[in-house]
Amino acid sequence: MLDTALFDAYFFDLDGTIFLGDRLLPDVEETLATLRKNQKKVMFLTNTTVQTREDCLLRLSKLGVDVLREEIMTAAYAAALYFQEKASTARVLIVGEPAMEREMMGFPIKLVQDPKVATHVLVGMDRTFTYEKLRQAADAVRGGAQLIVANPDPVCPVQGGAVPDTGSLARAIETASEASVSDVIGKPSPYYAQKVFQLLDVLPKRCLMVGDRLETDILLGKNSGMKTALVLTGVTTKRELEASEIVPDYILPTLGALHSGQSGEAGKR
Repeated sequence: MLDTALFDAYFFDLDGTIFLGDRLLPDVEETLATLRKNQKKVMFLTNTTVQTREDCLLRLSKLGVDVLREEIMTAAYAAALYFQEKASTARVLIVGEPAMEREMMGFPIKLVQDPKVATHVLVGMDRTFTYEKLRQAADAVRGGAQLIVANPDPVCPVQGGAVPDTGSLARAIETASEASVSDVIGKPSPYYAQKVFQLLDVLPKRCLMVGDRLETDILLGKNSGMKTALVLTGVTTKRELEASEIVPDYILPTLGALHSGQSGEAGKR
């Protein structure tokens, strides 16, 4: 059974773990309240680039989840931190939506629209992606700009199926430019993990990563020294879990298994 005394901090994915669409998932409020009552640190980790941290805060608040902006990490915000720390003089051409631009504008990072002067192309999910955007991004990369991907997700699950996400657009730019991605920022990248550990001031071995996606949430935890818990309220099915080489430390039927003491599927594999 999962022993919460082993952990000082809990990292939660959002969609499929905390909420599904506009619905809060079972046991979320009780679980978070219990963790906070027990003085555990909590942070919400998402690969979104189409919502700012403020957008995520508002969405959670509307669902009844008490959270601070500083307890939210998005792939877009992580990208802004990345450029501030690793390429402060960069001239960044963005392929993405306004939320990513707003996150970047909170930092002294120069955004450009001319592919000839861009030193980096930053790619996020873009539901208005066009041939012209593809051409400009490819021109910039062929001209020497580094291709930086905000998250590796090829698709984003939506009700009734899935839509192309950042990874699909990045692959198109790679093909058109005949170049490769230079770096990936979001889950499960080492940079993303490093940032959240720094922000919460915690040791990886004292953290639990909870999420519904094996290839991002669980892999983030396993690659960075955290224990991991897959919650079966999102995209990963039992059949997919059994077929995967990515094995979580714990399996939770709902988030409530973190504090309820129930065994069942919430035991170690």
